[in-house]
Amino acid sequence: MSLAGKTLFMSGGSRGIGLAIALRAARDGANIAIAAKTADPDPRLEGTIHTAAAAIEAAGGRALPLVVDIRDEERVKAAVAETVGMFGGIDILVNNASAIRLTGTLDTPVKRYDLMHGVNGRGTFVCAQACLPHLLEAPNPHILTLSPPLVTDARWFKDFPPYTIAKYTMSLFTLALAEEFRERGVAVNSLWPRTAIATAAIRNEIGGARMIAACRKPEIVADAAHYILTRPARECSGNFFLDDEVLLAAGVRDFSQYDVQAGAALQADFFVEALPGMLRSDDMFKSK
Repeated sequence: MSLAGKTLFMSGGSRGIGLAIALRAARDGANIAIAAKTADPDPRLEGTIHTAAAAIEAAGGRALPLVVDIRDEERVKAAVAETVGMFGGIDILVNNASAIRLTGTLDTPVKRYDLMHGVNGRGTFVCAQACLPHLLEAPNPHILTLSPPLVTDARWFKDFPPYTIAKYTMSLFTLALAEEFRERGVAVNSLWPRTAIATAAIRNEIGGARMIAACRKPEIVADAAHYILTRPARECSGNFFLDDEVLLAAGVRDFSQYDVQAGAALQADFFVEALPGMLRSDDMFKSK
């Protein structure tokens, strides 16, 4: 299947994984609304909603750049209305926007806690609530959230509880919405990378430029997302996917194409087990 003519509402997406997903959809001829905060260049970050829109259109899609803080319920509603007004509906919601701070309880300001939970959990709910009336009218509706598999192993919680719980809140919405809307035909899934991905968050918040070599490119997540979003919605819901497992099922066998540096030991991402030959997730901190 193709995403030609489909309309995606993307939270975030001016850079990194979100932009890679948008560009993969654009190559099919999809319409993408980029709902993100970065309207003006930031020296710490690559890209804006406008550079993302230009890249989407150069790749063959149609773009609608929207300045949106997804914590603002009324702005999200207005952005969804603008998207529907321009493209005629919404087929896919990608909950990509996320805030991160890898600190423990005593070192996390409440303001930062509120930001993570406002963007990650609340933002996922606000976007889903605004998009669902339109998704319910789409022929093959999907919600895809960039959040980890749900686990109860306490070791994933001990180092940075506020961030972990904020990300797991996103995953809980996958579990809940998938069941709530299963009979109405809306697919709701989560997708998470097996390895660290070369993004601004890795460079600025976690390991710096030195760790980028141990990452995969965002395109691996984008290719996995494309495979999920082209599946029949009624046959694919309530899953917590890992990117390489999705692509293995799709027939991909050469994963070296996604490596930032050929031959480098890959860094396992948070919340997933390292495979043989991979660095563990706690090695991210050692490289800072």
